[in-house]
Amino acid sequence: MIQRERLLATLLDLVRIPSPSGQEERVAEAIAQRLRSWGLQPRRDAIGNLWARLEGEGEPLVLTAHMDTVGPAAQINPVLRDGVIYSDGTTILGADDKAGIAIILEVLAVLRERGLRHRPIEVLFTVQEETGLHGAKQFDLSQLEAKMCLGLDSGGDPGTIIVSAPAQDSLRAAIHGRSAHAGVNPEAGINAIRVAAEAIVAMPLGRIDAETTANIGIISGGSATNIVPDLVTLRGEARSRNAAKLEAQTRAMVAALERAAQAHGAKAEIEVRREYEAYHLDGDSPIFALVSAAMRSLNIEPRPIPTGGGSDANVFNAAGLATVQLSAGMAEVHTPQEHVALEDMVTAAKIILACVRL
Repeated sequence: MIQRERLLATLLDLVRIPSPSGQEERVAEAIAQRLRSWGLQPRRDAIGNLWARLEGEGEPLVLTAHMDTVGPAAQINPVLRDGVIYSDGTTILGADDKAGIAIILEVLAVLRERGLRHRPIEVLFTVQEETGLHGAKQFDLSQLEAKMCLGLDSGGDPGTIIVSAPAQDSLRAAIHGRSAHAGVNPEAGINAIRVAAEAIVAMPLGRIDAETTANIGIISGGSATNIVPDLVTLRGEARSRNAAKLEAQTRAMVAALERAAQAHGAKAEIEVRREYEAYHLDGDSPIFALVSAAMRSLNIEPRPIPTGGGSDANVFNAAGLATVQLSAGMAEVHTPQEHVALEDMVTAAKIILACVRL
């Protein structure tokens, strides 16, 4: 029942609409127009999240994807080669997460044109996922009736179910040294860049273990080569699916900054913020049982796996909306090599269609 050519056309239409985080208005309106054409009444909240409800019978289910993309994406020119959709190589494709949106819209189209019996469906398209899950964090979930949610914001083979994801701590630090002329009296200065460098070298970073990662991603400081820099700022993160490990990793990063600052007589101002919580769904959870049954009805073996990435599912699970992420087929996301196979999107749409009809 899934129409391959229509699904492809929807994806191509969506990726051609630029929607960097915070600028999702045009793609939201394109989605809303389709929803209105099927008799739905889409709404948007203050930050820009878009949602609507399709009435049905039984226990309701949320279908969700995010509308924003990373860059570069000012003008995406999609290219179809051997059943796989790419960009022209100068931008990302935006299959993350417009493949998910296209799959949801295709399922709704099939339900409307075939008059099939189905659960009540609440669709939710969020904004600013890529820059910190801001849309999900600000969405009022009391506006939804469902207690279970399927997200389409993952890659992997058909059958992939993301059942566990890490919590994340963000770290921001400012190292205050003392300026001096680098050629005349460098001894009078405290080089904030050196302090930051020594702290970073002392930190455990990268892959810490199977559940834990850490990174320093942004560092900025200095104004001229002949001035001992008196200020450096840096930003990093730590993630883990294990709460104790995350606490230990974050503590180690903070301690490295404090030790380096103390050793040089500098001052370290450090802010740690929990961005989102971890989630773990076991095999007994109703949402996992629903998805697994749908997959097996299509002769697809469920593949429950953990991930090291965060998504809207972290926010929704923490708020009591049981959510798993399913593969929409996307690969090499956030790069100019991003691509998605049409056949994988068709399979994902079949899985979603089976879920809403169970």
